[in-house]
Amino acid sequence: MSDQPLGALAGQTALVTGGARRIGAEIVRVLHGAGANLAIHCHRSGKEAEALCAELAALRPGSAAVFSADLLDIATLTPLVNAVVARFQGLQLLVNNASSFYPTPFGSVTAAAWTDLMGTNLQAPLFLAQAAAPELKRAGGLIVNIIDIHGLRALPDYIVYSTAKAALMHLTRALARELAPAVRVNGIAPGPVLWPEAGMDAGLQQEIIARTPLGRAGSPADVARAVRFFATEAPFVTGQILAVDGGRSLRW
Repeated sequence: MSDQPLGALAGQTALVTGGARRIGAEIVRVLHGAGANLAIHCHRSGKEAEALCAELAALRPGSAAVFSADLLDIATLTPLVNAVVARFQGLQLLVNNASSFYPTPFGSVTAAAWTDLMGTNLQAPLFLAQAAAPELKRAGGLIVNIIDIHGLRALPDYIVYSTAKAALMHLTRALARELAPAVRVNGIAPGPVLWPEAGMDAGLQQEIIARTPLGRAGSPADVARAVRFFATEAPFVTGQILAVDGGRSLRW
């Protein structure tokens, strides 16, 4: 066994959706570093998920596993949770991180885009929470939803995405009431911590940074540390949305 010391989450299991890449992968690493076992969910990023799992297993054998599922298929969500519980004998933390993100200019919104964006950003978190609730209640667990500051202020040309994230904010608060007192539910609303995979004009990046009070972009680690905070340092906090945005939401 590795002689790496265990931390505050030793003996606990976290399921992170979309955990193979980008912000999700950093959340996985940070929670693993705090001692948790990690269920790394993926859909189309199996190769990256397996590489991340091998990285964690090298540090602590048996501490991570990959679970593949299409989150848009509601019928797969309960089996996903059951598989995680069977593999690690429990589930204490659900991180709803997986998300679709692309523009849908008003006037050209399609039913397919609506189904996909609402499905990944709102439907999946709801039904995963419902599937995981019995186990989380037994464990006195936690749900953390990764939202977006554009759930507070709509992003132009991203009407469906922004609406889905706004609804996820409300869902976070509603779940906090529904699942209390056994389960805490909180959200994190990142600002400029990672530029879109499709790229972004350098001038626009600088404009966004100029409007961010801290004067710089953040990083996936900033979001991951906020998840760890909710999991390890905030036992009396539920129903809250924490903006991790360098103050961007203060000055639009």
